Amino acid sequence: MRRTDDLVVIGAGPYGLSIAAHAAAAGLAVRVLGRPMASWRDHMPEGMYLKSEPWSSNLSAPGGRHTLADYCATLGLPAEHGSPLPIGTFSAYGLWFARHAGLPEVEEAVVTEVAPYGDGFLVRTADGPPRPARTVALAVGVMPFTRYPDALRDLPGGHYSHSSGHRDLSRFADREVAVLGAGQAALETAALLAEAGARPCLVARRPRLNWNTVPQPLERPRLRALREPHSGLGTGWRSWVWSELPWAVRRLPAPTRERIAATALGPAGAWWLRERFEQRVPTLLGHRLHRAVAAGDRTRLALTTPAGEPVVLDTAHVIAATGFAPDLARLALLDAGLRDALATVGGGGTPELSPRFESSWPGLFFAGLLTAPSFGPSMRFVHGAGFTAGRLVRGVLARLGARGPLTGTTDGAGPDRAGAGHCDDTSPLRST
Repeated sequence: MRRTDDLVVIGAGPYGLSIAAHAAAAGLAVRVLGRPMASWRDHMPEGMYLKSEPWSSNLSAPGGRHTLADYCATLGLPAEHGSPLPIGTFSAYGLWFARHAGLPEVEEAVVTEVAPYGDGFLVRTADGPPRPARTVALAVGVMPFTRYPDALRDLPGGHYSHSSGHRDLSRFADREVAVLGAGQAALETAALLAEAGARPCLVARRPRLNWNTVPQPLERPRLRALREPHSGLGTGWRSWVWSELPWAVRRLPAPTRERIAATALGPAGAWWLRERFEQRVPTLLGHRLHRAVAAGDRTRLALTTPAGEPVVLDTAHVIAATGFAPDLARLALLDAGLRDALATVGGGGTPELSPRFESSWPGLFFAGLLTAPSFGPSMRFVHGAGFTAGRLVRGVLARLGARGPLTGTTDGAGPDRAGAGHCDDTSPLRST
């Protein structure tokens, strides 16, 4: 059995790397497990661009160091407001951050289980011995939570896929592809398919597509800036609240938080994509998918028009660009008993969290998409890492101080955790 770490961070995307940077700076013995920037490097097609502004796409390090602009400056690249950056540049920035922000070397291990162990946790991986940890931060990103329309689930696997399952879209050249969805992933995937020689068609329930407008200049007359403030999630007061006041969102009633997380900042395409999309991609808007049937190596989609008339779309492949649905039940790496014991938001599928991102199981912290129903829509974006990292690490420090020495043994057979699944007097959900 290896040493007991103060904190094991599971996931090495923007949230995991940011948490690790703050933890290392706080003097914690921290270990990071996961493939660095995996979602960005492995699950986004070549040719995609970062939708958010460079100044709102920073990973978080103490003192605001190691920004995306800092990385771009090392390459002589501009990181300018209103100029989208390639996804590849952002991925490389994450790797650069991991090397320069003071965190330990990331271990590319696949975590298979997080289970209670003594007064802490035991983290098992696909390779190597189990790793004891006093606290754990789950920053697993979005990939465990891919969402598909129910109508696709009876299709053979080769007939459909998720937009996050493609790095190279050239395999679809000269083939018809139905892209389902109306957000940035759907619109950009469809445009890239067309540019790769495929014949895409966008199918969306929405009667029209929403497009972001060209961003206003950072320097504006004071009255205009007051009316429509900039924020990490866009322009306007509503976006500013979601971006800058996640702590206030957490204080709202659970049903309100869940509704905000599900509906705020709805599907929209980037302004710089609109011309590319509209010139190349036909659309079926206001069409609802009812059934999908395999017909040999092709797929037939049964749709309904806005007028209620049936339409059949015959296509070679279906790509669901239908986003991600956070749900603890799909987090298979969590011990089932631990997972079932967690308090959830409104009794739903996401963990109820303290102001410092600690769950009802002391020492277990969450970051990223699963925290959106607690802290709001900024947790769905890179920008939320700046709010999360420092607060979560302060929560870890508080938990370690309250817990004292680890009581479990180091032979892999630690005792059952006393009071597992219940809030005691030191539970963050009672003490804050």
